[in-house]
Formats: sequence, C-alpha cells, structure tokens
Amino acid sequence: MTDPTPSAPGTAPAPLFGASDIRRLAEEIGVRPTKTLGQNFVIDGNTIRRIVAAAGVGPEETVLEVGPGLGSLTLGLLDAAKSVVAVEIDPVLAAKLPETVRQWRPDAAGDFHLVLADAMKVTELPAEPAALVANLPYNVAVPVVLHLLQHFPSIRHGLVMVQDEVADRLAAGPGSKIYGVPSVKAAWYSSMRKAGVIGMNVFWPAPKIQSGLVAFTRREPPATTASREQVFAVIDAAFAQRRKTLRAALAGWAGSAAEAERCLVAAGVDPTARGEVIDIAAFARIAEARQAADA
Repeated sequence: MTDPTPSAPGTAPAPLFGASDIRRLAEEIGVRPTKTLGQNFVIDGNTIRRIVAAAGVGPEETVLEVGPGLGSLTLGLLDAAKSVVAVEIDPVLAAKLPETVRQWRPDAAGDFHLVLADAMKVTELPAEPAALVANLPYNVAVPVVLHLLQHFPSIRHGLVMVQDEVADRLAAGPGSKIYGVPSVKAAWYSSMRKAGVIGMNVFWPAPKIQSGLVAFTRREPPATTASREQVFAVIDAAFAQRRKTLRAALAGWAGSAAEAERCLVAAGVDPTARGEVIDIAAFARIAEARQAADA
C-alpha cells in the first residue's frame, strides 16, 4: 500500500493511487469493474497528474467530477481545486469514497461533496461548479456532457476523457467526415479541442481501445431568436440521413422539400450542401428561418 499521508509544502507531490491500491480498494468493497457501467479505473498517478494539468483547474475553482469510481482522479483534483463535487451512480463505490478521501486527503475532506445519482438526471448540486473533469464511459459520454453544459451554466471549462473515437467526434469541425450531431451540439455550448491520447495500460481493467482527452471552453451560443430545442431539431434531421443534401434531409422537418429549400436559402445555406459542411451558426439560421415562417 502507498503511504497516504499528504506531503508537506515544498516536498514531493501527495501520493496518488497505484495499481495495487486500486485492486485492494476494489477487493475491500467487493467491486469488480462492469462493462455495463463502463468502469475502467485509472491506476497510474502520472496519468492523473497529466489529466488535472490539462484541465487547467484553478485553486479557487469548484470542480464537478462525474464517475469518480474508487477516487483515483478525485485525489488529484482535490490537490488542485478549491473543492470537488463528485457524482457517482454506483452506491457501493459512492459509499467508500468519503472514507477514501478522509484517509488519503484528510485536510481536504471538508472540500469533498458526494452526490449519489445518475449524472444524466442531476439538475442541482451542493456547490456551483466552475469546471467539469470526468472519465466517461463511451456509451453515455456525449449525452452526459451535453446535459451538464445545459443545466450548469456556471461550468466555464473542463476536460473529459472518453473513447478516442468519441473524442475525435466531439472535437471535429465542419468538413470533417466524422463531424456530426455530437460535434455540432457541443459547439452550441463551447469550443472543443482534442487535448491528448491516453493508452490502454494505465487502466484496470485495460480497455481494448485507447482513450482521448477533450478540453473545452464555454462560449455563448450563436445569436438567434430560435430556441436551443429548435436548433437541435434541425441538427438531428440534417444528420439522420447524412448522405442526402440538406434540401432532402430537412424535408420532413420543414414539411416539404420546397419549404426546406426556402429556409436554407433564407439562411444563406446552399440547399445542395450536406450537414457535415455547415457550422452551428448556420444551423441556428436555418431554425430561425423556419421559426419566422411559423410566426
């Protein structure tokens, strides 16, 4: 077992979990990582430090962590931030976390807040987060990020670790073959960029593919009279049949191909273009053109 006693100022960094610590903690509470919850625990302290550094967490910030698991990343975040709010869906893992924090970071125990909940359903937190840092399962990564950005406007920046392919999609820009619904909806809230790749051997159990880091910075959505729901409806329709031109793909959404073309022309978008070549501002203009016709 690694010595959990925090370091004095000016000495080596406080210890983080190693592989043996993770396995011991899991054994203590009878946890076996499950594919259902996408549980892959980070077992490398240097990787934790890299993630925290890439997230740019400030000492006056409250960080929202989703899926803390056994607490690997939690300890690193407590070292860098003012406080951490952790949302964990697994009751067994959640029950152990406060004890782990008290043992490994006793001076920061009062700065740790645990919420036992599904991150997709959380709309209130015990503290207002300025940053989001999370290791997210690939099957819920995009919905969780979009949900949290929608419901917690105090989140100004952050970093998420996801399946590498998902990372590429979130960070993709117009004109890319992988630019799609996740890319455009994420762009409504923020500017996203790929911030690195994490290998498979720093996890237990080791996943079959590498993970990607996506950093983001909040920005205002495009100036538009259309609502977020109206803009997102256009995005969904445009990519439901991404091989089709926007005139054809948006026919059902608009009521007819002719009306779709009218909206596109009014928005300054080529009706023969495809959704993968236009940005979030253009999608907003399309929604606004339809809204104006219905007014």
